[in-house]
Amino acid sequence: MLNIPPEEGDFYTNGQGYRVFTEQYHLKRGYCCKSGCKHCPYGYDKKTDSFKK
Repeated sequence: MLNIPPEEGDFYTNGQGYRVFTEQYHLKRGYCCKSGCKHCPYGYDKKTDSFKK
């Protein structure tokens, strides 16, 4: 697992206080973690455990 230091625009804090990573961060990371991230640029669907084309 890569440890990429967060930069401006990589995440925001939602109303519940959680850090939400943006598409920008996911693209810098370079792979899908299959956690069903809100801003996943890879098209992963956690419900079907598959990637949308």
